[in-house]
Amino acid sequence: MDTGAQPFAWLRRLWPRRSLGQRGEAVAARYLRRRRYKVLARGRRLRGGELDLVMLDRDGTIVFVEVKTRRSQDAGHPAEAVNAVKQRKLTRLAVMFLKRHGLLERAARFDVVAITWPQGKWFPKVEHFKNAFDAVGKWEFYS
Repeated sequence: MDTGAQPFAWLRRLWPRRSLGQRGEAVAARYLRRRRYKVLARGRRLRGGELDLVMLDRDGTIVFVEVKTRRSQDAGHPAEAVNAVKQRKLTRLAVMFLKRHGLLERAARFDVVAITWPQGKWFPKVEHFKNAFDAVGKWEFYS
């Protein structure tokens, strides 16, 4: 048995190399599942962009979750990256998703999960911002 070459090789098989963003999305999905959300879609690519997570809240609300993962907050809080331009884009993608799946009559909201995961740390700091922004642009939702 080779004990010195790859001391954590078993861990890499369980958690293969992924980008920081992919690992952050996996952590966010697990965090939300523990809070009884159900995953409807992960990494859903649509024309013009990608929805990180689409979840179903306990009350039946469709939740579009934008995940932002950073190593530090040196350049600002991760949630600050969800600016007005990004919000318009996410609104458009959400409407496309709802139309495609016949869910336009369902309640929907936008959440942001901000993850700070310093280099060399096993566990990140996870912050969940419910209803982080309202739908914006010509695609905005009406009640």
